[in-house]
Amino acid sequence: MLLTITYTGDNPGDLGYLLHKNPARPQTVELGFGRAHVFYPELSAERCTAALLLDIDPLDLARGKLGSKEGGLFDYVNDRPYVSSSFMSTSLSRVYGTAMAGRCQKRQELADTPLDLSAALTMLPCRGSPFLLNLVFEPLGYEVEFETDLLDEAFPDWGRSRYVNLSIRGTVRLRDLLRHLYVLIPVFDRQKHYWIGQDEIDKLLSHGEGWLEDHPEKEFITRRYFKNLGSLTRKALDRLDAAHGSSLGEMPEEPEIPEAVLEAIESIESIEAIEENNGLEGPGRKNLNTRRLEAVLAALKESGARQVIDLGCGEGNLLRLLVREKGFTKIAGTDVSRTTLERAAERLKLNPAEGRLTLFQSSLNYRDKRFKGYDAATVVEVIEHIDENQLNTFAAILFGDAAPRTIIVTTPNIEYNENYFGPESGPPLLKPRFRHGDHRFEWTRKQFRCWADETAEKYGYRVRYEEIGDRDEERGAPTQMGVFTKCE
Repeated sequence: MLLTITYTGDNPGDLGYLLHKNPARPQTVELGFGRAHVFYPELSAERCTAALLLDIDPLDLARGKLGSKEGGLFDYVNDRPYVSSSFMSTSLSRVYGTAMAGRCQKRQELADTPLDLSAALTMLPCRGSPFLLNLVFEPLGYEVEFETDLLDEAFPDWGRSRYVNLSIRGTVRLRDLLRHLYVLIPVFDRQKHYWIGQDEIDKLLSHGEGWLEDHPEKEFITRRYFKNLGSLTRKALDRLDAAHGSSLGEMPEEPEIPEAVLEAIESIESIEAIEENNGLEGPGRKNLNTRRLEAVLAALKESGARQVIDLGCGEGNLLRLLVREKGFTKIAGTDVSRTTLERAAERLKLNPAEGRLTLFQSSLNYRDKRFKGYDAATVVEVIEHIDENQLNTFAAILFGDAAPRTIIVTTPNIEYNENYFGPESGPPLLKPRFRHGDHRFEWTRKQFRCWADETAEKYGYRVRYEEIGDRDEERGAPTQMGVFTKCE
């Protein structure tokens, strides 16, 4: 496992003072589970990079020296020696402990100053959609990039690996960067190599001071940090709120989820894993995402639209279909994540000089004049990522202010989830089961139609409904679509 930290600025070699590690002398720190090597692969007048290479002895893990599971194949066949996990967090506190505390006798003013820093972390296990990385790191002021590979290029239907190479960059104090990494690495891995007890609350509050209390994903981070242990999560959140004069109000104590149930939850990582496998039982069958995009494209053609904006376009899957159709003369895509838009631009080979396709960053929670001037707007698998109490704002912006002639909205049908996750008679701790960790809600067909009918009536639209995907006689299809047309 490798972590690199790069400082770009005046006298970049000062990074050695901040980390208390001499760039001219590689160092090795003995740990209970292996060795940590510190060295500087890059030192110039413009940049300085410090590398922390963690070398874990897999035999020590198998012998149970670190509280690993007793017996079974897991002790000998697992990813722990090869990924960035809680072992890396522990190494950070041991190797860079003084820097993490923000102390530097020779350069204290530099330690207290936000610097142009970047960090690269190899093989980070990311349980759930990798775009959770954006939701967690971007509010801290970082630019986020990550890459992941197919599990096997010879079998692309197997999907993508859940291991990512992560790069973040921002203007932050070194102590803050180290504390962010210390807390957030096990949040994405959701495993720890040591027993989690009450003292772990103090660690989280100490390293989360100054940033965790105001983070929009505070509850998600805290829950995953404690491996979904409800009692520790609740106590940590209560102490955070008490320390900063806020309160979430009275909330029921969350049950601690048994390990067997957690393993069942992790068996399906994200909506992509679910939907890419849906509808692939026979030869020539198309997966659900392809069928959804084709249904949206067909509805756009039927509407006669020539100018289309895709709101929440992600990496541009729908846009890629639209640009192939000469009938669409003006196409735009917008997303809240700048990094996602950059990947979309690369995939679409965007040429701004052509003018037919444009991409821009925006949020569906704010009025934006750039949303106007289109015949049609598409909102594909997006509204479920919006807090329900913000849906009225979203509707006012899209249906009231932008007001295109045609609006197409798709969203999951939660009734169909039983076909993915098992019968409702299953363990109650598994309910409700959403298809993605960032979904704020998922609707039944009745709930979706109720919202769509009310919205259409309020803003002068009529709406028709379609179901997309293999249909279950009792539960309907996995995706529901509403096609709104403005009344003349």
